[in-house]
Amino acid sequence: MSDSMAVDKKGGTSGGCQCGAVRYHSTMAVEGVHFCHCRMCQRAVGNVFAALAGVLKDTVSWTGTGRPVFYASSSVAERGFCPRCGTPLTFAYPDSDWMSFTIGSLDDPEAAVPEAHCGVESRLSWLRVQEGLPEEYTDPKNDRLRGMVSHQARF
Repeated sequence: MSDSMAVDKKGGTSGGCQCGAVRYHSTMAVEGVHFCHCRMCQRAVGNVFAALAGVLKDTVSWTGTGRPVFYASSSVAERGFCPRCGTPLTFAYPDSDWMSFTIGSLDDPEAAVPEAHCGVESRLSWLRVQEGLPEEYTDPKNDRLRGMVSHQARF
């Protein structure tokens, strides 16, 4: 196991929301750690980018007293958050075996070292963070994104 993977004392990845109602545990260490700068992620986390770390969905159990609520932010993706305190917790494509947790919700966020920047077409011009990592543009020709309809408000 790499030192860069967020691993807890139970042999996996754990985290939760700020009020403690929604807790999760994955039996695996996170993979595909990245920053997403796309406009949808910016709005979903209320910040200049989303910092996300992936796990296989079938390795996840919800261990707190509460469960996340999911919002279909587009026709192809959903985001989970705590219904009590509002903490953004997850991003996933429903048809994928993978989901991502927000790095800030991990019990050990220091161990989830980002490997890439995604959605860089929406990166803010003044933002300088982890420069030199590989960069990906959101490609509208991507099969999963083709025909995507955003459910986020437009102003």
